[in-house]
Amino acid sequence: MIKCGRPRKGEEASSRHRILDAALVLFLENGYGSVSLESIAKTARVSMRTLYNEFEGKAGLFGAVIKRYSDPFVSKLADENTLTGHPEAALIAFGKQFITGITQPEVLRMRSIMMGESLRFPDLAIQFYAQGPQRTLNQLEEFFIKFQQLGYFTAQDPHILADHFLSCLRNERLQKLQLGIQKPPTQDEIDIWVRQSTDLFLKGSLKSTDIKWKE
Repeated sequence: MIKCGRPRKGEEASSRHRILDAALVLFLENGYGSVSLESIAKTARVSMRTLYNEFEGKAGLFGAVIKRYSDPFVSKLADENTLTGHPEAALIAFGKQFITGITQPEVLRMRSIMMGESLRFPDLAIQFYAQGPQRTLNQLEEFFIKFQQLGYFTAQDPHILADHFLSCLRNERLQKLQLGIQKPPTQDEIDIWVRQSTDLFLKGSLKSTDIKWKE
């Protein structure tokens, strides 16, 4: 029997993880439109009331699944950004976490689901973008604003800097992965991928182009 009373604090975290796990599995197996909130509630062993209280509906739940994947690399940039030393270290650390996150098979599949069903379900695209790309872009923009103030970057729109850095990171390889015509990268390949992309970006945006990577 599903409990409808208010769970205790530890149980709330546990039930949220169960809900997100259940939603991910069902979305991956069935797509977005074919999955009902009732089936998610049953799989996660929670009430419908809990789903609506936590996520406000299916689109919000899809967004929460995306947020769970984007949290590590969004928070990584904030953690690494100590405003001391050269910004390259923070960008590389972020880039590795970002590429590792977005190239996971389940993330690529969720992106495909969003692209295939967003015309029928506009809220799906809104949630995906808000909880993934938009959060990442906003955090990077703040990063560039701070380091512009420290004199590292040229006086360009920080939003443009953030947008171009993400574009450098994603590049053509992500499209090949999305299409299933390239294998997921290894950690060594991700390291090279990120360093090459960051090197290219920094040479075009730093006030000084004398860049030497820290080991």
